[in-house]
Amino acid sequence: MPHPAPRPFDGLSAVVTGGSRGLGLLMARRLMARGAAVTIAARDRTELADATALLSGTGRAGRIRSAVCDVRDQAAVRDLFAEVAARDGGVDLVIAGAGIIQVAPWEAAGTRGFREAMATIFEGALNTATEAMPHLRRSPAGGRLALIGSIGGLVAVPHLLPYSCAKSAVAALAEGLRAEEAARGVTVTAVHPGLMRTGSHLHARFGGAAEKEYAWFSALAGAPVVSMDAERAAERIVSGIERRRARIVLTPAARLAATAHGLAPATTTRLMSVFARALPRHHGEHGEPVEGHTLTPPGGPAARLRRALGALNDKAADRFNQRGHDRPPGSPAG
Repeated sequence: MPHPAPRPFDGLSAVVTGGSRGLGLLMARRLMARGAAVTIAARDRTELADATALLSGTGRAGRIRSAVCDVRDQAAVRDLFAEVAARDGGVDLVIAGAGIIQVAPWEAAGTRGFREAMATIFEGALNTATEAMPHLRRSPAGGRLALIGSIGGLVAVPHLLPYSCAKSAVAALAEGLRAEEAARGVTVTAVHPGLMRTGSHLHARFGGAAEKEYAWFSALAGAPVVSMDAERAAERIVSGIERRRARIVLTPAARLAATAHGLAPATTTRLMSVFARALPRHHGEHGEPVEGHTLTPPGGPAARLRRALGALNDKAADRFNQRGHDRPPGSPAG
């Protein structure tokens, strides 16, 4: 009787931060399909339990475990990797995907919003890379690290400036780490997705005219032509990590935007200025940002258009563990 063909990640130990829902959950599933023993990490214990149940029921080849961890706490991240390494005999592959999305004019986000984005998105990625690297250097398979950036880190997007600034720092970190760690046998992949239908609009945080901000963001994030199917995106990302690619930019729109900005940054900025004029105006609102699942967008024809464009994204929220549990304000996504 012939033996089954070996899978690319058979026997490897993988960690996915931000792995309890959305893209992180789907990447964990793809790693399992390739034979890895996967540990998903996030802050919310209940979400992690739900995610573990979802992944355990898929019949995937790999194993799944979960760990409560706040990536903003470097000591907690250190303990996470020490625990995984002791249990699995090492750490071979890490995806740093924890983050938050804030949607508001920059003044409404305030300096606090920028600091929160940097703490969770950039410092979370930095803590993950710092504490994972000693383990990855010892991996017999050659360690792999992927940092999840965004097209928003390659092109500054109006009303997403805290997010864009933090993701831009992640992009620089990934490129620099790849250059410095190549001699030690560790490959680092920078991942820059465009809009994906993950259901993340329900956990994005909205400020300023929050209902109007939610309306445009949720519609655009779910628009079929502009956004990408999240399961397909996860497969592309994990496949790129498997091949040790330096950079992955997902969706044709994102690749076009990144290329255009590199060739003609002034023109791209002018186009973003036109886009910004179409977004909700800031009228001095400085209330606490609120999560999308608490909001009801304005009614009328615009609401019907939002529902039509966002229908696929709303369905994705049901499939990718995005519904059902509130989180503390400012907590990392996934």
